Amino acid sequence: MSEEPTTDPAATPAETAEPTTPVAEPEVVETKLNMSGPYVWGTGRRKASVARVRIRPGEGAFLINKRKVDDYFKIDKDRQAVRTPLEVTETGKSIDVFVNVGGGGISGQAGAVVLGLARALAKAHSDYEPKLREHNLLTRDPRKVERKKYGQRGARRRFQFSKR
Repeated sequence: MSEEPTTDPAATPAETAEPTTPVAEPEVVETKLNMSGPYVWGTGRRKASVARVRIRPGEGAFLINKRKVDDYFKIDKDRQAVRTPLEVTETGKSIDVFVNVGGGGISGQAGAVVLGLARALAKAHSDYEPKLREHNLLTRDPRKVERKKYGQRGARRRFQFSKR
């Protein structure tokens, strides 16, 4: 014996087999980036600097330590370098970039931002990786300052020799 759902107006919702309110399906927003959350992260290192880079779809904002990129990097070479990954992938106006960088000097920080941004872009969209590799933006520069040796003025510089 099968019981049919009742259409009696006096019946309680538990007794009816049909749901009383339709379930709304969530809207699917398609973006070009493969994002599992609100941001895609990338970490970059250069010399003694470390940059933590977050990207998201947006209008092209670029903030470093809560300051605009042109206010943070005063040297034109560094400004141009940090924008290189966005120019290579042609995403300068469609991605917001937020960076926390510290340690080292200005040039090392610029190199760390470049690597972190390139890694974040490659993680967000796998089609960008060949372009970034072609321009050598996904390779970490391993060079660091050589340590000072005892009995010398620097790593290799010696004290002046006096014969007499």
